Amino acid sequence: MNVMYFAWVRERIGVPFEDVQTTAVTVSDLVVELSAREDRYAAAFADVSALRVALDQELADFDAPLAGVREVAFFPPMTGG
Repeated sequence: MNVMYFAWVRERIGVPFEDVQTTAVTVSDLVVELSAREDRYAAAFADVSALRVALDQELADFDAPLAGVREVAFFPPMTGG
């Protein structure tokens, strides 16, 4: 699946997107897998309460299932202005 990173998440991980092969069942499982990769991933996902996630361009919760999902995007909450 394609995993995309935006804003400071992208800055910490160092890439805007990557193709990830995973056995994760939920978004939370995916975060655990990614965090275990390297310190830069662990730093990016250290506080998931500061993150939002979208599955195939629709906002989702971290307990959402990944079955059939082609794209996961992680980003900080947006603020208006």
